[in-house]
Amino acid sequence: MVSLIIDVGSSSVRAVLVDEELNLIPDAVAQVSHQFDYQPEGASTLSAVMLRGLVEQCIDQVLAHPRAVAIRQVGMATFVGNLLGVDAENIPLTPIYTYADVRSVADVQLLKQQVDQPASHQRTGCLLHTAYHPARLHWLQRTQPDLYHTVQRWQDFGTYLYRCWFGREVPASYSVSSWSGLLNRQSLTWDAEWLALLNIQASALPPLAEFTTVQTGLAPAYRTRWQRLADVPFYLPVGDGSAANVGSGGVGRDKPVLTIGTTAAVRIITAEALPAVPDGLWSYRTDARHHLIGGATSEGGNIFEWARQTLAIADPAQIEAHLQASPPAEHGLTFLPLLAGERSPGWQAHATGTIHGIHLSTTPLDILQAALEGVALRLALIMGQLVAGEAEVYGAGGALSGSPTWAQMIANAFDRPIHLLQDSQVTALGVAILITRWGDELPTPVVTQVFHPQPEAVLLMKTALERQQDLYHRLYG
Repeated sequence: MVSLIIDVGSSSVRAVLVDEELNLIPDAVAQVSHQFDYQPEGASTLSAVMLRGLVEQCIDQVLAHPRAVAIRQVGMATFVGNLLGVDAENIPLTPIYTYADVRSVADVQLLKQQVDQPASHQRTGCLLHTAYHPARLHWLQRTQPDLYHTVQRWQDFGTYLYRCWFGREVPASYSVSSWSGLLNRQSLTWDAEWLALLNIQASALPPLAEFTTVQTGLAPAYRTRWQRLADVPFYLPVGDGSAANVGSGGVGRDKPVLTIGTTAAVRIITAEALPAVPDGLWSYRTDARHHLIGGATSEGGNIFEWARQTLAIADPAQIEAHLQASPPAEHGLTFLPLLAGERSPGWQAHATGTIHGIHLSTTPLDILQAALEGVALRLALIMGQLVAGEAEVYGAGGALSGSPTWAQMIANAFDRPIHLLQDSQVTALGVAILITRWGDELPTPVVTQVFHPQPEAVLLMKTALERQQDLYHRLYG
């Protein structure tokens, strides 16, 4: 029995085949990169048609693998917090607006005057911010009313794909929908208070269902194109963060997961009835029973790439050697890595990146080190709000596994060991677990290396965090 897993990430699309033992099948991986469009200023968008083409291209490639004849189910994870407007025929009328689009910052301020923010936070699990749909829909109503009223359905990209592939209305999963800021996390319905305030009918949003609500029977064009999938069940897409936690073995309050890819997050999964949402963090859904609680930053591996390219540092070995030889914060810099605004924990959408303490002696490698330390310190703030007491922190993601010195830096910032996982495809693995054995005992993750906190470096990172927090409060209150 083989599963086809589709992973639509914020920087690449993958399609992989996974066997019944949850092993990725060799050579059955297709991957293609993409980038958000950041023009005009404040934007972060994608073409739905273009991204759909990349997904379908990857599926075409893996279906050519000999083991594809044994595919028995299809699962998908997508980057979440995305919004797409379509007409009655599911034709896109807008780009995909991503979580990193900050053009609705003025609408955040307008809505703050009209809602009980703490109540909304506990009701939906999301804060009022540009990353979520309430402010974005308000912005579209205000700035593009003709376009807004032409749209028949506001939906996520995964729902758009399934409507294309099956040629009919398809529900959105609780998992993906919980990232919108519009889902009532107790009733698992679209939140009546937000719908009333935004003057939106529930019919303008997808119907809701558990991710196990499978879809079968591809539309004619796709039955011809993907004959091996013609009547295979497709599970509804889930949020990539939930899948990554499941794939990392991170189910339970004592098993937080740190992932660093393009962006970064620290999360736990709990089956508590309706846990309170900590200040500055969010609570999404994995399914109707499990809550995903944590915080995310818009910066992660993208900060590394930005610094490396902007500062013209081409040699990764040079970077690792410098980081290994340099004590924390010895450069004297304080870096707020908020280049795409702030999400957790302060949610200042208008925040920008800031470097303080530059001298004539400051080198490009100093700035890159300060940038990586800055991300580690921001993640430490989230970890401090999320987990108290002893906990094994699992670490995953390409950016983390690609730089052992960065992993050590984060262990020092957390003052906790980081257990680096062997499998870099934890999101795909998590989807495979969800669609084949969710509810059973999770497989034990394979740890390749443990990074233990270094006492002297821990103290230096704590001092650096105090400086970073001082700079943040001076700028943003």
